[in-house]
Amino acid sequence: MIEISDLTKRYASTTAVDHVTFTARPGRITGFLGPNGAGKSTTLRVLLGLDVATSGSALIGGRRYRDLRLPLRTVGALLDGAGPVPDRRAIDHLTWIAQSNRIGPARVREVLDLVGLAGAARQRVRKYSLGMGRRLGIAAALLGDPEVLVLDEPVNGLDPDGIRWVRRFLREQAAAGRTVLLSSHLMTEMSETADDVVIIDHGRIVGHGTLQDVTGGHASLEEAFFSLTGGSTQRGSTQAGR
Repeated sequence: MIEISDLTKRYASTTAVDHVTFTARPGRITGFLGPNGAGKSTTLRVLLGLDVATSGSALIGGRRYRDLRLPLRTVGALLDGAGPVPDRRAIDHLTWIAQSNRIGPARVREVLDLVGLAGAARQRVRKYSLGMGRRLGIAAALLGDPEVLVLDEPVNGLDPDGIRWVRRFLREQAAAGRTVLLSSHLMTEMSETADDVVIIDHGRIVGHGTLQDVTGGHASLEEAFFSLTGGSTQRGSTQAGR
């Protein structure tokens, strides 16, 4: 389980995350929804040990990321904007990551097959399409057969086939008992994917619960979002790709 408790992160005079508390549970997809700049990526960076909280805690299975001895065996992550060296072959990229966590080459081949990249394993990453690059990132997240997956904007820029593939993949992972935390600014995508929703705006949690709970009394997740945020957020920032 992922447990975020009273998490605050400040940069000088700016509070990016303000007393955020929520949980993501095994066997469910938890959608972390908010416009760009709402605090989603900062929360994930603290969770994954890439930044240090000002106060509060972010735990994976009751432990901080930096306290995990072989972290890929507990949590797999795909962060928006992160990627491999373009001139490196996909199989070499995954092998390097696997070796850092004492994972054998058989698992590298297995995850390439799982994401449908076995036939392109020896291609240079610079030749990959956007969708193939996303699949490679997901393959890296799966290397340690982790109990927890943290994915930041995994469908950004994908075509409809790519989006459908990601949806199926996430549902399969949750059905296998994994905890899936999915960050997105796309409300339509979240309503198609998530079991539970956590809505963040200006660094604060403004709504959370099951998808049914959050949308209760509203015609759509979009309507619920603007009700919870008081309509203060520009609509375009949460509808990209619709």
